[in-house]
Amino acid sequence: MQVKFLNTYSLYLHNVEISIMPYKRILLKLSGEALMGNRQYGIDPERLAEYAEEIKTVVDKGIEVAIVIGGGNIFRGIAGASKGMDRVQGDHMGMLATVINGLALQSACEEKGIKTRLQSAIKINEVAEPFIRRRAMRHLEKGRVVIFGGGTGNPYFTTDSAAVLRAIEIEADVILKGTRVDGIYTADPEKDDSATKFDFISFDDVLKKGLKVMDTTAFTLSQENELPIIVFDMNTPGNLLKVVSGENIGTKVNL
Repeated sequence: MQVKFLNTYSLYLHNVEISIMPYKRILLKLSGEALMGNRQYGIDPERLAEYAEEIKTVVDKGIEVAIVIGGGNIFRGIAGASKGMDRVQGDHMGMLATVINGLALQSACEEKGIKTRLQSAIKINEVAEPFIRRRAMRHLEKGRVVIFGGGTGNPYFTTDSAAVLRAIEIEADVILKGTRVDGIYTADPEKDDSATKFDFISFDDVLKKGLKVMDTTAFTLSQENELPIIVFDMNTPGNLLKVVSGENIGTKVNL
């Protein structure tokens, strides 16, 4: 029996290709602003449909997918607090916004035939399951996409922190942060033409260089738990599948 390795992630056995994916379970972090598309606020149904199609390509490969989505397209607690609103009230409004976005993404995914579950850190039993770690992991094992809404359920914590926390709890292999930029740069590439992109960078170097990947709480939690982060352009069709297939897309942050 002859086995020929074609590359790191696939092999041919008697001319039959067997895919070997580097990640079994991922957590995809999306910002609320990503759902706006070209709009100034709210949700763009076309962008939702595009994301759902990207997620389907990954699910069809047998990858277990969990998602945390922000609420910045609807409301930001910090922004409200800066204008005199009580921060705790503002953050709770932001948490509810993430549930709205979660419902929208759930609907878009189900239109593509993807089985999903929406779990919320805030109890809203009529529209979402409460977050229960073992139940979430069981859903993933059954091939369902699990969308986590409501942030951490606590004020003063961002959805970046929620993403890292949930990823650790469900034992995800990696956090994929989908953005409109194709990785981490030495400076903001939208403002500085001389900015250069990192393909790989360590947690320590990110901190030393003062690069903005996630908020400090989330980033430190990821570092302490040795959970790698990949920042990539979610708006380029096919990128999500390329990332989970191990292609050098975006920037990988590791120890």
